Amino acid sequence: MTAEKKPELGSVMVIGGCGFLGHHVVRVLLRDYSCRVSVIDLRCTRNRRPDSDGVAYHEADITDAAKLQTIFVQARPQVVIHTASPAAQSNDKVSHALFKKVNVDGTAAVIEACQKTGVKALVYTSSASVISDNKSDLINADERWPVIRGVLQTEYYSETKAEAEELVLAANRASASPTLLTCAIRPSGIIGEGDTMAIYHMVNIHRQGRTNVQIGSNDNLFDFTYVENVAHGHLLAAVALLATAKSSTVPLDTERVDGEAFFITNGSPVYFWDFCRAVWRAAGSEAGTDVVWTLPRDVGMLLGALSEVFFKIIGKPPTFNRQRIVFSCMTRYYDISKAKRRLGYRPLVSLAEGVRRSVKWTLEQEQEKK
Repeated sequence: MTAEKKPELGSVMVIGGCGFLGHHVVRVLLRDYSCRVSVIDLRCTRNRRPDSDGVAYHEADITDAAKLQTIFVQARPQVVIHTASPAAQSNDKVSHALFKKVNVDGTAAVIEACQKTGVKALVYTSSASVISDNKSDLINADERWPVIRGVLQTEYYSETKAEAEELVLAANRASASPTLLTCAIRPSGIIGEGDTMAIYHMVNIHRQGRTNVQIGSNDNLFDFTYVENVAHGHLLAAVALLATAKSSTVPLDTERVDGEAFFITNGSPVYFWDFCRAVWRAAGSEAGTDVVWTLPRDVGMLLGALSEVFFKIIGKPPTFNRQRIVFSCMTRYYDISKAKRRLGYRPLVSLAEGVRRSVKWTLEQEQEKK
């Protein structure tokens, strides 16, 4: 029995390829595709592949347009996967400036480099949060939902991701480079090896013995996505863009990938606190649902406000705030039918297995630090 031939992607550049999502994109590229891989990151010391894998690493600030173009000329990528972004953990003037610099200005520089060096396909990591106003429920939301911008968007991180997505999609077949095809992937709630946000915070709650507290009635479904599935979605999009580039005709509107955005999730929405308890069980918690102390959402919001005031006084970012309470009580899940139809997307790894792998990695990191 002959081995199945791997899809050809030529020369692929992963921007942010040493980051959480980016290094998984590199891993899946090396495992599932025939290609040459290069990486641009601000620092290339973490999540670096062995030299034997042949990945070329370039350290650069993506807002440095001149250096970016120099690297592109050297690497000559046909495909660019742009995953670079600061973590959305802070909400102050300093972090806002960083979000604008990297997400908007950096993405504009990436687009320009693609246009000037003959890149054929650009896949951008957007966010499912671009259609959220951070208070209204999203029930099986799809790509027809409007992007929330300006004063209606209360999270500046999401505002900058939406602006960057707009720039990327506007660059599709644009006059500056009619042969450049682009699309955007909108993941929701990424977890996995390398996650220092969602899983890290949930495991900390287990460590602190606070797994018996629940905010709200736990009737809100939420989408989490294992990181390998997100990487898989990006690369399916890249394959589709290259196929379109080789075609002499423009795809039908119902089939096209270029110029489009796609939600990518595990397709397994779960009740928010059920997900937390699955994480806690994987981390070793033996607490059951019979010992849960349920606080009304309004009480949670009051405690969150008090926490914000206290941490402001001591000059540190709050570990517990009102927005986290809102998220823990929101319904927020997405319809991935478009990605299934047009990209052929199906999750490679189940959510249960993704939780197991994510928690295992987090616990191993704790052991290494001891």
